[in-house]
Amino acid sequence: MLPPDLATARRIVVKIGSALVVDPATAAPRADWLASVAEDAARLRAGGAEVVLVSSGAVALARHTLGLTRRSLRLEEKQAAAAVGQIRLAGAWQGALAGHGMTAAQVLLTLEDSEDRRRYLNARETLRTLLGLGCVPVINENDTVATAEIRFGDNDRLAARVAEMIEADALVLLSDIDGLYTADPRRDPEARHLPVVERITEEIMAMGGEPPPGYSSGGMRTKLIAARIATGAGCAMAIALGSAPNPLSSMLAGAPCTWFLPAPEGRSARKSWIAGSLAPLGRLVVDDGAARALADGRSLLPAGVREVEGRFDRGDPVSVRDTDGRELARGLSAYDSESARRIAGRRSAEIEAILGWRGRDVIVHRDDMVLI
Repeated sequence: MLPPDLATARRIVVKIGSALVVDPATAAPRADWLASVAEDAARLRAGGAEVVLVSSGAVALARHTLGLTRRSLRLEEKQAAAAVGQIRLAGAWQGALAGHGMTAAQVLLTLEDSEDRRRYLNARETLRTLLGLGCVPVINENDTVATAEIRFGDNDRLAARVAEMIEADALVLLSDIDGLYTADPRRDPEARHLPVVERITEEIMAMGGEPPPGYSSGGMRTKLIAARIATGAGCAMAIALGSAPNPLSSMLAGAPCTWFLPAPEGRSARKSWIAGSLAPLGRLVVDDGAARALADGRSLLPAGVREVEGRFDRGDPVSVRDTDGRELARGLSAYDSESARRIAGRRSAEIEAILGWRGRDVIVHRDDMVLI
């Protein structure tokens, strides 16, 4: 079975662990290595791809400065270290990306941002806007405010959630190993490298080991959990060796790695959820022009909405119907019902003047809609 090709991916999330970002001898950013990753990102962008970086390293960069050199830190110590180290991490990426003509954008997320529907929509829209403006988002967990109960705990899973959120084509986890083996190759000389994993079975999960020593909070098992999340959302995922310079260029040149194939039903799972698992809380009645636009795969603009029925909040499911009452589509509303009523029939350019704030130009985005 042929693995996916990173060169054909249009939206790529790259996760980078602390051990790759931080020089253990100096506790400083590995500036030359970061610059090589920025060079890779510029190459991918030149080929038409959008690139998002999920980077660890904030806590590790501040440990020595704050005298927090024990391996195990209390939560409040991690939060303090994150507050100090995040500035250094963001600065390091800003410098690396700027060296190749790219603008870095810092985004800090918590687990709740990926699970609460409205916060999820806000985060997703921010990331999409940044990408549309040509920025390279650099994402990390917001350790300064996250408690033990609402933490991802590792950036492998955070990266998978980000890939799911922005509907990425590929997620690359850069690691200290070139992929998944049937056993730990450091302990078992008979361990075989797996270039492609079609499905993540319990047998595959059993190949995950314990997290490595040092500052890393990951390990192969968390990468396999991330693979389940990403592939279940229709995103291919790779585990690749990241220690050498230009790791993404090495992948493009055919360096060994392990690709996890996206689930065939993954990309459509969310659409199926919208279409069949959510009971609409309201109705949007649209004119003939809007109905034709929906049939052509476009989003629903306020100008095409004739009536708004029911009571719903932003992110709630709504039914879209024509003037004869026929259901055309179901989707997630970008506005609550009161705001939708106020902007119905108006041009998108008028939204800010009507509501007093500028929201999305559409009432239901095509990515959040299923035609019936």
